[in-house]
Amino acid sequence: MNKKMMKRALTLAAFGLLMAGGMMNASAMDRAPVAASKAPAETIDASKLSNAWDKTFPEDARVSHKKVTFHNRYGITLVGDLYTPKDMKPGEKLDAIAVAGPYGAVKEQVSGRYAQELAARGFLTLAFDPSYTGESGGQPRNTTSPDIDTEDFLAAVDYLSNRPDVDPQKIGVLGICGWGGFAINAASMDPRIKATVTSTMYDMSRVIANGYFDYDKTPEQIKAERKALREMVSAQRTLDYKNGTYKMAGGVPETVTPDMPEFVRNYHDFYQPISV
Repeated sequence: MNKKMMKRALTLAAFGLLMAGGMMNASAMDRAPVAASKAPAETIDASKLSNAWDKTFPEDARVSHKKVTFHNRYGITLVGDLYTPKDMKPGEKLDAIAVAGPYGAVKEQVSGRYAQELAARGFLTLAFDPSYTGESGGQPRNTTSPDIDTEDFLAAVDYLSNRPDVDPQKIGVLGICGWGGFAINAASMDPRIKATVTSTMYDMSRVIANGYFDYDKTPEQIKAERKALREMVSAQRTLDYKNGTYKMAGGVPETVTPDMPEFVRNYHDFYQPISV
């Protein structure tokens, strides 16, 4: 046998062994049971959370409320306030609404106010703290992710769909301020959401892209500011990794001055007293 034929014979033999090994591995895989992917155990016990009234708005005598927990697909346990009308009949299935926002806020502020009012009008509502925020789980604290925030809305729908007192064909979502975008994002991918409402006073996508008051900026200014912001955020990530801590992005000012826009002063007066 010449060298060329020997090389070909060896190549075919190696290929045959590879195929045989692959078939054996595939056969072994076919025989081996695949473990089910299970949801992790929830890390917060709703029965140990206080149901004492701790909101920034008055309690409505027509509505009952209690703390509940549920989990998202990232394994984070979320805490919410479940509001139901007191005249709800035994065995009745209500239309349900999941409520969240504003961005960075907690359920004891605005989302709970909306949820309680809607419950007084006959809905079963769930105002929840997003992942990493308030009473909900997740580390590091007070961080955010558009993907996870959208998933939190979907997880709320998961939870509501499995409650015996909810009509699973009549579930909606309400996103307030920055969470209006997450409500739309969730509804665009989940046909279980039959109604979507956003309560926002400006276009959040435009603000993130262009900053406030972009009407008097040139396209060149907007482009330069956007580039500078990306560079600043990227540089901060490097420092955060080095320091082992995450710099807060700001938000509500700690102090206000008369020359600040009225809405900024209103932000401060309402949100600053609440520590999340």
